[in-house]
Amino acid sequence: MNTSPTDHPDPEPESAPEPGAIVSRREFDAVFDAVRTWGRWNPADRGAWNRVTEDRVRRATDTVRHGRVVPLALPWNTVPGPDNPRPALHHMTDLGDVQSPEPATHKDFIAADYHGKAVTHLDALCHVSYRGRLYDGRPAKDVVGAAGARFGAVSALGPLVTRGVLLDLPAVLGIRWLEPGRAVHAQDLVAAEQALGVRIGEGDAVLLRSGQTRRRTDLGAWDPDTASAGLHVDAVPLLAERGIALLGGDGDSDVRPSPVDGVHSPVHALVVAAMGVPLLDNLDLEALSAATAEAGRHEFLLVVAPLNIPGGTGSPVNPVAVL
Repeated sequence: MNTSPTDHPDPEPESAPEPGAIVSRREFDAVFDAVRTWGRWNPADRGAWNRVTEDRVRRATDTVRHGRVVPLALPWNTVPGPDNPRPALHHMTDLGDVQSPEPATHKDFIAADYHGKAVTHLDALCHVSYRGRLYDGRPAKDVVGAAGARFGAVSALGPLVTRGVLLDLPAVLGIRWLEPGRAVHAQDLVAAEQALGVRIGEGDAVLLRSGQTRRRTDLGAWDPDTASAGLHVDAVPLLAERGIALLGGDGDSDVRPSPVDGVHSPVHALVVAAMGVPLLDNLDLEALSAATAEAGRHEFLLVVAPLNIPGGTGSPVNPVAVL
């Protein structure tokens, strides 16, 4: 049975978050070792994107039925706030008023410290290390320096075209959003698949909607480093078993407060450093939620084209879903 936000014209927000069970470091390390895919692929610094073969790209195009294009990026955010302590920059460098001859041109400058909570971006494999090692067991101190990364850089990834799956949890639960601090468990993912009539498969990009963007619009900004809805550690083995190529969400995929003492972003560590799966952070999934509900299906073609930054730890992106 498919469910959608339109089935609940004025749903209530979740009354109280469910933080999920505390995970010891010993338990976390066991999960890390169980889901890691080190030594599996060549080239290693493309990680799980090696799963997206030409055949999978062709099959992903079969999900396009209407040709509707939905951009998934937040607006470039230059306004300081609790979720944007280092705002992006944008200013004009040429107003076209001193040039001759015609035509006049207008130019601007942009910059961003994008690994935060306000810019939609992709995390490359060099962005996250755990126990001193990047994905594939590469010592971080040996391959990441002041000039950038020599392994796992975003330039090694290139563009991704694959099947996307939206797990729209507020739509399934009949609520407006998941409250910050709400943990999403493996059973929640399975229940969402069943309710939405979709199943995560090999090489898929999985996008998790918590409704964070809608909550911010309705209630104002807060600090997601302190409290955010996201995946619990126990959800990651399911994603590893299914063989995903990309994970993203309207937060940064981690539930906060972290359930693992001493590990502030356990899902980042498991997904990026162990599994070799890049992350998409800070998506705007509201239009996609409406589009998938209208279409009655939660799969689509997803296109992600990061900037070609040699040595870069990631890139601002504007992913596009095509239904």
